Amino acid sequence: MGVTEDLADDLALKVIQYVDASGDEGVITEIVTLLGATSQTAEEAFLTSLRVRRANMKARELLAGKIKAFKASKSQET
Repeated sequence: MGVTEDLADDLALKVIQYVDASGDEGVITEIVTLLGATSQTAEEAFLTSLRVRRANMKARELLAGKIKAFKASKSQET
């Protein structure tokens, strides 16, 4: 990735960690506002990274649930 994407991805990861720990979703709006006022490119890269990371996390949770259910059904068969 380029410097913009790298910086935005690092920021997105730290924001997700903060939101998960604190429950403060409002920080996302604050950061987007700040980034948008200073660099539209940084704002777009941050939002993209945030969406991609959150979507990936949800997909992994779904897959983990499916795997767990599959293993439970297989253990009941034996």
